[in-house]
Amino acid sequence: MNSQERIGKNLKKARKNLGLKQSEVAEKADITSNYYSMIERGEIESPGSKVMAEIAKVLKLKSSDVFPV
Repeated sequence: MNSQERIGKNLKKARKNLGLKQSEVAEKADITSNYYSMIERGEIESPGSKVMAEIAKVLKLKSSDVFPV
């Protein structure tokens, strides 16, 4: 599993724990549902720090919870 896939797995787990749909996270993070879905699947190599910060905020995560060590 590469780092993008691990990030996606962390995001998916957090999203499900909050009972949110991908579309809800995407809307709150001001990105498309398709783009968020691709991030969760590990298909986006570099989504950008601003996007990831918005997603982390929506999912109530710290960056250390999102990015694998």
